[in-house]
Amino acid sequence: MIAKRSTSPAAGIRAFLLAGLAVVVLAAVHLTQGTSAVGATDLIGLMFGGGSEEAARVLVASRLPRMLAGLVVGVALGVAGGAFQSLARNPLASPDTLAVNAGAHLAVVTAAAFGLSLPVLPAGGLAFVGGLGAAGLVMALSSGGREGPTRLILAGSASALALAAVTTLLLLLYEQATIGLFAWGNGSLVQTDLVAVRQMAPVVGAGVVLTVALGRRLDLLALGDDTASTLGVNVRWTRLQITLLAVLLSAAAVTLVGPVGFVGLCAPVIVRLMGVHKHRALLPMSAIVGVGIVLGSDIILRAVLGGQGGVDIPTGVVTTLFGSIVLIALARRQRDSRPGRQHAPVRSRGTFLAVTIVLVSVLCGALVLGMLAGDTWLLTGDVMNWLQGRTGRALTFVLDQRYPRVLAAITAGAALAIAGTVVQAVCRNPLAEPGLLGITAGAGVGAVALLTFVPLAGIAAISGAAGAGALLAFAVVYGLSWRGGLNSDRLVLVGVGVWAGCFAVITFIIVAFDPWNTGKALTWLSGSTYGRTPMQVLPVAVALAVVIPIVALGRNELDVLALDDDTPRVLGVPLEKARLLALGGAALLTSTAVSAVGVVGFVGLVAPHAARAMVGSRHARVLPVAGLLGAVLVSLADTVGRTVIAPAQIPAGLVTALLGTPYFIWLLWRSRTTTGGRS
Repeated sequence: MIAKRSTSPAAGIRAFLLAGLAVVVLAAVHLTQGTSAVGATDLIGLMFGGGSEEAARVLVASRLPRMLAGLVVGVALGVAGGAFQSLARNPLASPDTLAVNAGAHLAVVTAAAFGLSLPVLPAGGLAFVGGLGAAGLVMALSSGGREGPTRLILAGSASALALAAVTTLLLLLYEQATIGLFAWGNGSLVQTDLVAVRQMAPVVGAGVVLTVALGRRLDLLALGDDTASTLGVNVRWTRLQITLLAVLLSAAAVTLVGPVGFVGLCAPVIVRLMGVHKHRALLPMSAIVGVGIVLGSDIILRAVLGGQGGVDIPTGVVTTLFGSIVLIALARRQRDSRPGRQHAPVRSRGTFLAVTIVLVSVLCGALVLGMLAGDTWLLTGDVMNWLQGRTGRALTFVLDQRYPRVLAAITAGAALAIAGTVVQAVCRNPLAEPGLLGITAGAGVGAVALLTFVPLAGIAAISGAAGAGALLAFAVVYGLSWRGGLNSDRLVLVGVGVWAGCFAVITFIIVAFDPWNTGKALTWLSGSTYGRTPMQVLPVAVALAVVIPIVALGRNELDVLALDDDTPRVLGVPLEKARLLALGGAALLTSTAVSAVGVVGFVGLVAPHAARAMVGSRHARVLPVAGLLGAVLVSLADTVGRTVIAPAQIPAGLVTALLGTPYFIWLLWRSRTTTGGRS
């Protein structure tokens, strides 16, 4: 994806010096910013033995720790990203896309949630374990990242989504113990002293030195494992060393300031675009560029929002926005891979009918269970009396509140599952799903913005804002993915970039304008049916009524689209028109589902796979079975979430993530040698 350009040693030295000078300038500017009135003149006075005690106190207690934290984090993430990209031979590998940051973040939040107040170094060790586990999982599922950037991104993004779901659950259940960790979880450079920096700087320094020392081996690994082994490199041992060092650097950065997004992705890419490819130069240059990205983002943040804004808003929001742009730019250069066809065993018509009957029965049971279960358990007789209008005021109130939730879960689950089936067919990628195309994140931006700026907005307005945000995100993803035609891999990668950017915007809105009410937004972003009304179910029902006949009529076209680009043209199928119509229907289903129940992940990924395993790959059978599976999954998740720890509740989206993650891991593991190289 990135063309190699040779550069002379002199040019490399000049680039190194210029980058170093730029970082020095950025550091000097960074020290002049803050909440106090201490400016450049006061700091210059301190340099020459003058200046006030207040200026010295501000410098030592606030500005210097923040600047040094940015420096340490930039170095750590820049080198870690360069190491991961070389290890995977993939320019999209980074601590973010490999879920290392998400794993380290979960480990730290888990400790806080259970009341463990750890010193810096033990916390760093815990973060290292979490990050290493996540990296090992993603690298194993994507075969080290060598089977294409799309599979790596999907494996890492979906794994990060699952880890983030667990993190969010802990933030909601242990809100008092984890207060302040939401903003920190997006990369905040705020430091109260130099203690943490002093303890983490040697760890990062040692990690950088050891990684650079392995630069020659990385150069040989770039030639291929067989060639490197012939030249005397112990490939397996070298990969293990590089992985451990890269995770160590990433965990150190997370421990110090939280997950700072996409620095590890952007810095090595920029260095390679400068023509630097030898690792003993690339890794130090990536460190310098990483520092420039972190400090530059922090400078921009405080220049635009003021000193207090730099305290309230995590710097990681700015780096993530920048990184999402870089990811989209890289994705637009992506050539389409050779995706594997979504084969499944051929099933008989009798099998299809039997599966359908069983699922309909299970769905009816889930509906009844949803009406009976909750903080107040009811009897079937109570429901029958309620249907006939013969219950007392208390039971009538409970059931009037409960039935819209049950209907919202069923309709939203069916909509997300059908949308996921369509997206996987159009993208010809069994790992794609509407959430990773940016649609649900766009809906989140719309809903959270309205919840924050118009607190008294009605339910219809919130649903409308979510739907508008989802459709706008889809339009952006589709437009950016179009480049002389719609490329399946490009569509997925651009979607992930828009997804990351939208969640950075959501974080900014929450932290900047409503920092003391994060639970409200987190609950909605986690997929909740709490407080739903029949009017919120209506848009989903209408969307299903409109889209289901369209996809049913186009079921044969979906079968053809799932094959390749040439077959539809030979058969006379208008390829681009069919894709746009199918993806538009999927976006409509997703937007209305999100407007009804919030962000519910994994349904659009898991349900189509399970359906294909049950009834084969023909969409005439997959679509209805997937819809039924999605309805059952979300309905049961909602019932479990509002029953298991009643009267407290777990949002349905978190339950689906926890249930869907093991299935997703098994799916990736099973397909790593079959569709992985072509996905």
